[in-house]
Amino acid sequence: MHADEALRAFRLDGAVAAITGGARGIGRTTAELFASVGARVILLDLNREAAQEAAQKIGSSATAHSLDVAKESEVDVAFETIVRQEGRLDILVNNAGTAIRRPTTELSLADWQRVVDVNMTGVFLCARAAGRVLTAQGSGTIVNVASIMGLSGGGLYPNISYQTTKGAVVNMTRALAVEWARNGVRVNAVAPTWVDTEFIAALKADPDLIATVERLTPMGRLATPVEVANAILFLASPAASIVTGHILAVDGGFLAQ
Repeated sequence: MHADEALRAFRLDGAVAAITGGARGIGRTTAELFASVGARVILLDLNREAAQEAAQKIGSSATAHSLDVAKESEVDVAFETIVRQEGRLDILVNNAGTAIRRPTTELSLADWQRVVDVNMTGVFLCARAAGRVLTAQGSGTIVNVASIMGLSGGGLYPNISYQTTKGAVVNMTRALAVEWARNGVRVNAVAPTWVDTEFIAALKADPDLIATVERLTPMGRLATPVEVANAILFLASPAASIVTGHILAVDGGFLAQ
């Protein structure tokens, strides 16, 4: 295999990719990366203005739609609109997520439910809507954004709803991969460590906590959004054509200890 042929395996020329939570952070970086390797990207985000601004900066290969992933009717309409406007769908990146970090004994049912609605039900709803399209056409891939907290009990601070829902995403990924493999659809997930984005702004305000994270991470630092986006690109690309049901930790060795 020549080098140019190997590199082509990481391109997404002509692919249509929907990215939830695409307005900022990992989602936006992934959209920028996908567009740079030939994909047409649709940024789906609760914040319409931020999504539109991100799409404008990416250029003509990007569009934006408002979406609350926790609302079934909105999800179904969004994916029907994508297929109607683009003619197809090839990739879903299930990135939208939220966290409410409180001690379990102080966590209200409403706050628990909000995290469940976005992090677990939202992933299911988007995967189901995309899966209807992908299984019918006999090809496509889904990459879910889980977390190392879905593979670990954590312990640095209480975050029960986040840890529980990300654990659900891990096994949802495996279950969908098995169910849809014969339909030509691959389903994988990335499990990032703490990523240097707005999502952990409150945590970054505590320098002692970040120092502890860095000390417990063999590589000694947080991940960057582009490092996670690179892993998502691998799993979404033809380079990973035989990979399904896999949870790829992007964690600087955190889980290897």
